[in-house]
Amino acid sequence: MKLVAAANEGALAVLSVDLEDASGYGRIVRNADGHVSGIVEHKDASIEQLQIRELNTGLMAAPAGRLREWLLGLGSNNSQREYYLTDVVAGAVQAGNRVDAQRTAKPSEVLGVNDKIQLAQVEAFYRRERADELMLAGATLVDPARIDIRGHVEVGRDVFIDVNAVLIGKVKLAAGVKIGPNCLISNSQIGAGTEVYANSIIDNASVAENCRIGPFARVRPETILHHDVHIGNFVEIKNSEIGAGSKANHLSYVGDARVGSGVNVGAGSITCNYDGQNKWPTLIEDRAFIGSGSMLVAPVKIGAGATIGAGSTITENAPGGELTMTRAKQGTVPGWKRPHKLDEEEKAATIDAALKKPKP
Repeated sequence: MKLVAAANEGALAVLSVDLEDASGYGRIVRNADGHVSGIVEHKDASIEQLQIRELNTGLMAAPAGRLREWLLGLGSNNSQREYYLTDVVAGAVQAGNRVDAQRTAKPSEVLGVNDKIQLAQVEAFYRRERADELMLAGATLVDPARIDIRGHVEVGRDVFIDVNAVLIGKVKLAAGVKIGPNCLISNSQIGAGTEVYANSIIDNASVAENCRIGPFARVRPETILHHDVHIGNFVEIKNSEIGAGSKANHLSYVGDARVGSGVNVGAGSITCNYDGQNKWPTLIEDRAFIGSGSMLVAPVKIGAGATIGAGSTITENAPGGELTMTRAKQGTVPGWKRPHKLDEEEKAATIDAALKKPKP
């Protein structure tokens, strides 16, 4: 804005920067009175001029009419036989116009990018600035150099973020939220007091207060977790609403489901929501208990207070307050012997016999 204001007053305004490593940059040349007299490119600079550390950023603002006049005076009398736009500075001085060089307060904002190394350096500056903003807003970062912020992040007081967190898009972390190492949070809001343990992903989801997520959990888009929900290790939730105080603590998948409050989903249980062509919903009402290793084949409803016996495959609605289970009768085969390991000759003979065995 300062450059534009100076140009509106008739000056040629140039943004400069002070850098110790001046390689490749044009130098801002000043006269004995300290006024700008020109810009000399690195390849054309004298030994004395190469010692100058006030550099041209490449940003300038000028009155359009006068800029046209200065451009007409450009020549190619330089080491590269090129027309330098920066020569308009000397042209403006010769025409008696004021040249105003203003130093930037943040050198990192104007660094040049000519290769992947410089791009990585500039991105590192950007990440550090975003990290500083979070810390000034009240967040504790275990290592400000190991956080990647790729969007707008809003934090409440006493937020804690461990190393290698990646925050993408619009992210809101309420007061007291704790984010463990190696977590990815994308376009999500997380309620006060919630803890996200190591190596977890939360993507386009809404998480309420005092939840516990992870480690190694994945909360996918269109998921809503109400307060005090526990989503444990290697649990995946997709397009589902989980009621207050419900838990899925181990190795489970809940997709396209509406889960009430106080529900317990046992280890290894899944909602079978896809039939190969269509997605179907599962409804689990309040206080239901889903035994470990259960398959809920959607569309299906589990009534309030129902118990599903471990290892069941549920294909029809289960009534509330009752035990529902499907289980094959257990049996024992007397005298059965575990196969012994065959050597190569025995294995070949067994295969040959099987291939020659007539079909029934």
